[in-house]
Amino acid sequence: MRQHRTGLTLGKFAPLHRGHQRMIETAMEETDEVIVVIYDCPDTIDIPLNVRANWIRTLYPQVQVIEAWDGPEAMGDTPEIKRMQEAYILKRLGGKPITHFYSSEFYGDHMSQALGAVNRQVDPDRLMVPVSGTQVRDDPYANRHFLSPVVYRDMIARFVFLGAPSTGKTTLAAHMAERHDTVWMPEYGREYWEKHQVNRRLTLRQLEDIAEGHLEREEKLVQDARGMLFVDTNAITTYMFSLYYHGEATPLLAQRAVEAASRYDLVFVCDTDMPYDDTWDRSGEVQRHVFQKQIIADLQVRNIPYIILSGSLEERAEQASRMVAGFRKYRSCHYTGGLG
Repeated sequence: MRQHRTGLTLGKFAPLHRGHQRMIETAMEETDEVIVVIYDCPDTIDIPLNVRANWIRTLYPQVQVIEAWDGPEAMGDTPEIKRMQEAYILKRLGGKPITHFYSSEFYGDHMSQALGAVNRQVDPDRLMVPVSGTQVRDDPYANRHFLSPVVYRDMIARFVFLGAPSTGKTTLAAHMAERHDTVWMPEYGREYWEKHQVNRRLTLRQLEDIAEGHLEREEKLVQDARGMLFVDTNAITTYMFSLYYHGEATPLLAQRAVEAASRYDLVFVCDTDMPYDDTWDRSGEVQRHVFQKQIIADLQVRNIPYIILSGSLEERAEQASRMVAGFRKYRSCHYTGGLG
C-alpha cells in the first residue's frame, strides 16, 4: 500500500502571490494532504494574520491552515534561528508525520531534515513566477497580475460617500478619484432607476437588484483601483430608500445593508449646505433635509463612524483628502462620531 503523503509549507504570505500559490498547488498535486503554517509579521505588512490566512482558506478550502500567532519572530540563516524554527514547527505539528516539505528558500534544507521529509523546492530561481513579496509590497498596483482578486481586494482602502439626493456625492467621488489617480464607483441605482422606474418608483425586488448590481460592479472595479476606491453610495442608502417608499425592506436588502457597515474604511457624509438641484427625478428640498437626517441617524444606530463634508467642492475634497492621506488600512483608528 502506498504511503500516505502529507505536504507542509510555511511562510508569511505577505501577501499571498502567484508564486506562493504555485507552491501550494504543487503540494496539492503531489500529496494526499497539505498543511500551511502562516506566521504573524506586523513589521513586514499591515495586513493581519487572520486576513492572510483567510486568503488561503478561501482559495484552497481543502488545505489545513495553521495560524502561527506565537511563532518565532527571528528569521535568518544562523544555527540558533534554525533550531528555534524547527522546534516550533515540530511542536505545532504535535508529532504528525510530514513526508514532503515545500519551499523555494534556503530553509527548505534544514527544515526538511528536521521533519524527516523530502526537500521539495518549487521554482527557487523565480523563473516560472517572477515575483517576490517585497516586489508586491513596494507596488501592489503594478504587480496586481501576480495576485488573486481575493488577495488584491483586501489591499484596497474603500471610501464611500453618503448623503441625501443633491448633496454632491457623484461629483465629489469622481473628483477624488481623479485627484488620487484611481477609479471610482458610480451610483448604480441612478442608472438602474432611469431604465426601470415607473411613475418614479421601483419595486422591492428591483431595489434588491440595485444593491446586488452595485456590489457586483464594485467588486470588479476594485481590481483596477490604485490603493483606494471611491464609492458613490452603498446598500445602506438603497435600504433606506426601500423604507422611505415602501415602509419595509426585504431580508436580502437588510442583510446587504448590514454587510455594508463593515465594507468601507471611511464613510463620508456630504452635507446639505450646497444649493438644491431641483430636477424632475427628485422629491424636493424639504425631503432632502428629512432624508439626510435619516441617513445620519441610521449611521449612528449602526455605530458606523462618519465624517461630514461641507462647503464647496474644493473644500470638501480638501477635507476628504486630509482624512485619506492620514489613513492607513488595517492600522488607522476609526473615528467614533460625526465630524464637521
